[in-house]
Amino acid sequence: MDRPSSLLSAFDYQPRTRIVFGNDALEQVGELARGLGARRVLLVTDRGIVTAGHPARATAFLEAAGIQVTLFDEVRENPTTADVDRCVEVARMADVDFLIGLGGGSSMDTAKGCNFVLTNGGRIVDYWGIGKATKPMLPLIAIPTTSGTGSECQSFALISNEVTHQKMACGDSKAAAKVAILDPLLTVSQPPRVTACTGVDALAHAVETAVTKKRNALSGLFSKESFRLCITGIERVLRDPRDLEARANMLLGSALAGTAIENSMLGAAHSAANPLTAHFGIVHGQAVGMMLPAIVRFNAEMPEARAFYLEHARAAGIGSIEELIARLQEILVAAGMREPIASVDLALLPTLAAEAAEQWTATFNPRPIAAGDFERLYLEVLA
Repeated sequence: MDRPSSLLSAFDYQPRTRIVFGNDALEQVGELARGLGARRVLLVTDRGIVTAGHPARATAFLEAAGIQVTLFDEVRENPTTADVDRCVEVARMADVDFLIGLGGGSSMDTAKGCNFVLTNGGRIVDYWGIGKATKPMLPLIAIPTTSGTGSECQSFALISNEVTHQKMACGDSKAAAKVAILDPLLTVSQPPRVTACTGVDALAHAVETAVTKKRNALSGLFSKESFRLCITGIERVLRDPRDLEARANMLLGSALAGTAIENSMLGAAHSAANPLTAHFGIVHGQAVGMMLPAIVRFNAEMPEARAFYLEHARAAGIGSIEELIARLQEILVAAGMREPIASVDLALLPTLAAEAAEQWTATFNPRPIAAGDFERLYLEVLA
């Protein structure tokens, strides 16, 4: 019988983020911000979200609570050091005392990145790593409009270097949101492609956090429930984008996966995905999803990892590793992510593999993985 080793490994759980979940939860943003002392808010978002109308509604609720709002709507996908600099400039001009990140992971990461620099000085590159902020940071409310990154429940800002394109994880407990508002109605406005890519990313988080070297009893609970919610929710949402129950499952599952990441980190699928995004512009969720089945098969050769995968799979009615891998591949097909990608130059696979092996998340993969392993995995998936 497959049996995981003892779950009672040491952990230090410090919940920092209040979660407010439910349809129309956005209506509480003014009350919540005022309760945290907000007077002048910087609302960080992107222009697509502005078009969807969510920032206008949030602004109305905030202003009704007597709070002044400045809008920064220049967030770009995979925000860079330059994006953070522009956000900080606007925040300083408005003399804000509170931040709200409204949108996908990029909006929340930009708001967190801004918070580091605005309160502690320097540039965001100075905070690459963990715990490098020495001064208090402004309160932050995170409001996701996608079910993907789980950034609302994490203390990390993921920012790319504008010059080198290397993705930096800037983490500090002070950067975590005070409140995460999870309103499933906000996710209905996502285009189908965004729904697919972010949903696959959330599912990958649930799968990877199940087996990392840093997993523990607590992270395992979060990742297992996230997997259960996401594995069924994503299939339903892809079939019917207006299925609100499935949207709710995905949004909560994404947040729980984010909480698991905070306590267990990620693994080799994310390590393999980042070079694909950097070199070929493949959307992060698709890049992670493409690599995930192969990484599961690779890790499942390690008995302990196999047992943890099976524990999560069986909680969702999946009986074997082979069935789990097949299910992941079926979801990729439904999400339109199994077509060959013409932009990938196979001659660069050694370069991609070397870069993947240097990613921070590779160090948390349960089975040791080196550049040669990554090159074989890339060939399996991309050739």
